[in-house]
Amino acid sequence: MTRYSLIPAAYVYLVRDGRVLLQLRHNTGYMDGFWTAGAAGHLEPGETAVQAATRELSEELGVRVPASELVPSAVMQRTDGTSDPREQRVDWFFTCSSWSGEPSIMEPEKCAELGWFDLMDLPPQIPAYERTALVWLRDNDSVGLLAVGF
Repeated sequence: MTRYSLIPAAYVYLVRDGRVLLQLRHNTGYMDGFWTAGAAGHLEPGETAVQAATRELSEELGVRVPASELVPSAVMQRTDGTSDPREQRVDWFFTCSSWSGEPSIMEPEKCAELGWFDLMDLPPQIPAYERTALVWLRDNDSVGLLAVGF
């Protein structure tokens, strides 16, 4: 039996009035041209998913959010179906409806645009696993335990 290590990441969707803030990725080499969570990133050593989420909000959108304002939406285990250790992942998805500061592009080398989208009318270019998380968010009031790629 081969053991693998999970790659952990935290995602935050700012939500307001049934709309979600997404960023348009570019120049990253991964999912460029796709709309993704307004703030997301890998956990750093010794960091919890909540700490990573608040850090990413500051780094990517320039907003401040106390940990108490993050609402868990889903935890997702995902894979691309291969045994590649880099494709064995666990993602924490959070929402937030209250923050300090105006969301803005803090990493223009990675983000071409920010946009607010109705959860009922999401753009077609969203990574499949994030669409799964957003549909869960839209259709459920509980925290989801999701699996993608198995």
